[in-house]
Amino acid sequence: MTETNNPAKGGGGQQKNPLEKVAMNVRHVILVLSGKGGVGKSTVAANLAMALADHGYQTGLLDLDIHGPNIPKMLGLEGTKLTSPEGTTIEPIYVIPSLGVISMAFLLPDKSTPIIWRGPMKMQVIREFLENVEWGDLDYLVVDLPPGTGDEALSIAQIAPNIAGAVVVTTPQDVAILDSSKAVKFVEQMGLKVLGIIENMSGMVCPHCGEEVDLFGQGGGKKAAGDLGVPYLGRIPLDPDMRKAGDEGRPFIIRSPGMSADNPTWKHVDAVMQAVLRSIEETE
Repeated sequence: MTETNNPAKGGGGQQKNPLEKVAMNVRHVILVLSGKGGVGKSTVAANLAMALADHGYQTGLLDLDIHGPNIPKMLGLEGTKLTSPEGTTIEPIYVIPSLGVISMAFLLPDKSTPIIWRGPMKMQVIREFLENVEWGDLDYLVVDLPPGTGDEALSIAQIAPNIAGAVVVTTPQDVAILDSSKAVKFVEQMGLKVLGIIENMSGMVCPHCGEEVDLFGQGGGKKAAGDLGVPYLGRIPLDPDMRKAGDEGRPFIIRSPGMSADNPTWKHVDAVMQAVLRSIEETE
C-alpha cells in the first residue's frame, strides 16, 4: 500500500488546522503505550477495553498501531471489514454492544498487506478515525498505540479531546524499563497525566504446577514507577493461557468456562484494570 492509496474514507471539505482538537462525544480518552515492542501492550489495551465495557461503560477501542494492527486478532475480528452506510461516516465493529473497535486491519484487502506511509498520511487517518467514525456517546476510548513516541502518539496526544491520561506498559528487564521511562517523559512533556505503569510478563505461571517462575524477573516496573514518581498499577505474569486467549480472539479478562475467579493470573489482570479505573477517577 502506497502513500497515494489511502483506504480510509471521509476527509475532504474545508482544510482544517492539523492540530485542531477533534469534536467527539467521549468522556475519557486513555492512551496505552510502551517504549518498545514485544511487551504485551496490545494485550493490555484489549483487556482494558473489554473490562470497561464489561463494567457497563460504553467503550471504544482504537487500534492506532497502523503498521502492525493486532487488536482484531485478539478480539476474534480478523477478516471483518468496515462499512459506511451513509457514505460519509464509518461504523465501528462491535465485539459486544458496549464495545466498538476501529483498526487499519479492517480496511486492508488481506492481513499480509503492508502500510507504507509517511507521517502526514498517518495524521490524516488518525483524524478520520476520530471524527468520521460513528462512535456514539462514549464513556471511554482506549487507544492502542505503536511502540515508541513517534507520529501516532504525538498526533493523538495533540488532537484527541478529553485525554484522561496514559498507561505505560513495560516488562521487568532493564532495557524495557529504560524505554518505558522515555514513554513516561513523553507523556509528561505533552502535558498529560501518567495514569501509571503496568509490569507485564512479570514472572511466569508454570503450565504444569501452576506456580510462578521468576523467568524475566520482577519488580522493575514498580521501581521505575517509584523513581519517576508515577502510579504503579500492578503486574501481570506471563501465562500460557493468556497467550492462548489472544490467539483465540478471546480477552483473558473474560473468564472462559471452567476458569475459577481464584485463577492467579486472572486476579492480577482484574486488579490491574481496577487500578487503572481508580487512577482515572482521581482525575475527575
